[in-house]
Amino acid sequence: MFLSSSSPNFHVEDEALLSFTRSRALARFGMLLLVLGTFASASFLFSAPQDSTTAKKTVHKSTRKSTAAKSSAAAKSAPAKTAVKHIAPVPVAAAAKRPVSKSTWKVPTYANAVEGDNVDGEDLMVRRAAVDALGPFNGAIVVTDANTGRVLTMVNQKLALQSGYQPCSTVKVPVALAALSENVVDRETPFHLTRRKTIALTEALAHSNNQYFANLGEKLGFERVSYYARMFGLGEKAGLDIQGEQAGVLPVTEPKSGIGMMTSFGDGISLTPLEYAALIGAVANGGTLYYLQYPKTDQEAQSLVPRIKRRLDIDNLVTEIKPGMMGAVEYGTARRAGLEDPNLPIYGKTGTCTDYRAVAHMGWFGSFVDAGRNKFVVVVMLTGGKSVNGPVASGVAGNLYKTLSATNLYTREPNPASPTALIGSTSTGSN
Repeated sequence: MFLSSSSPNFHVEDEALLSFTRSRALARFGMLLLVLGTFASASFLFSAPQDSTTAKKTVHKSTRKSTAAKSSAAAKSAPAKTAVKHIAPVPVAAAAKRPVSKSTWKVPTYANAVEGDNVDGEDLMVRRAAVDALGPFNGAIVVTDANTGRVLTMVNQKLALQSGYQPCSTVKVPVALAALSENVVDRETPFHLTRRKTIALTEALAHSNNQYFANLGEKLGFERVSYYARMFGLGEKAGLDIQGEQAGVLPVTEPKSGIGMMTSFGDGISLTPLEYAALIGAVANGGTLYYLQYPKTDQEAQSLVPRIKRRLDIDNLVTEIKPGMMGAVEYGTARRAGLEDPNLPIYGKTGTCTDYRAVAHMGWFGSFVDAGRNKFVVVVMLTGGKSVNGPVASGVAGNLYKTLSATNLYTREPNPASPTALIGSTSTGSN
């Protein structure tokens, strides 16, 4: 089932496309008013004026007729009134009752995001930058080192460690990798949006095109989508003995809304910021899915040994999706995250939707910065009302990246991976 602009589930995440759509709708409405005004004027001009004498005769004639009609109607209505006298009147409130739309959200847009967080073992410089970037929003930020799996900071831990929320359009990254792995598409394969307009993978990722990814879901089918989602770590805990962490949820059967909604909006899926941080880390480092480790003390942080969960055979596929993730930041849905330093490119994917299970509007942004040997992942998840969306989440991440670019984080000497990091690596590849 493909999505169209008339579908109630249709969503344009790109602010530029949304602005264009609104402008076009206003222009059409203006043209309609102009046509109606012209038609009304023409009707008035061409209507024949009545002669005053004829008009008077008509008035007197109609008055006599109406008087006679009233007398006849009064005579006929007497028994009718008696007949309806004993029928109970319909209450006004019941007659006017209409379905009430849900205009409030259970999850607030603003909250104290740092209350109850344990900061022992975190990189305090990164945490300060993340807390400042999040500001008053009710959301969570997870920052990790893509080369080791270390969690540098987790802001709003009570939210980040829950069983997750609908991932919205962030699901398009694993769907793109699955479609490329199965040779369903390549980066240049055109998809017809209309008879004259086509789109390919890079632009579809940059502008978060729902029709394109719904089509990929139809071609892949539920079984293959589920297989790759699990291979990429969805539906399971991302951390290694992180206290309080809950796993997200992958549906065991196709959602009632259809596979197209699952692969374009994440319907039926619950995703945690930790799970998405682990997946984006694997994209950043070329295919190694690390267990995320959250040190409890500075000593644990210094002695941390990376642990590999599984290796994904996606190294050659990452080069196919990175242009679209960079395009999202440069000209697509994540423009608010952009850095002006070309030596520190940001790759990311936004997500905007309503999680009706939680009655919350969602704003996601999963991303990483490529600073040579250092690669750091930033995942922002915002919850609340309709002011929350993916572009806003990308702006939060952008503020964080700008603060970190003024520090020595990007130029920090990376920790060498120990051979013991291979312990626990039992799965190989995604094909």
